[in-house]
Amino acid sequence: MHAGPSRIDGQGVFADEAIPARRKIGEMRGELISVAEARRRIKGRERIHVVELSEKRAVDATHDAGVMRFINHSCSPNAVLRIRQGRAEFYALRDIEPGEELTAHYGESHHEGRLRCRCGAPNCSGKL
Repeated sequence: MHAGPSRIDGQGVFADEAIPARRKIGEMRGELISVAEARRRIKGRERIHVVELSEKRAVDATHDAGVMRFINHSCSPNAVLRIRQGRAEFYALRDIEPGEELTAHYGESHHEGRLRCRCGAPNCSGKL
């Protein structure tokens, strides 16, 4: 996988080879912080690279060198974010072709509907 310019927003993550459905794609890594600190940090940010792992812990990937923090939102995603054993892991929802951008549905987001969704999916909600 590699990061590169995305038609959805800024940088995106792209498959270098075929990824079969249900395969673990990768893990979002970064600084482990409290949820209270995470919520403080994201106030007013347009790009949020924070995932809440539990009611008390979150991971802030803002300064992480890994590409997983660049997975963009889509209303019709090809990957899913799962919290497993305190880790934020991405899994393929379907077969993903080489060169295809990896996307996940952000679900409940700290953007609180402030940002326009640019995924381009037929079922796009229009907001994040």
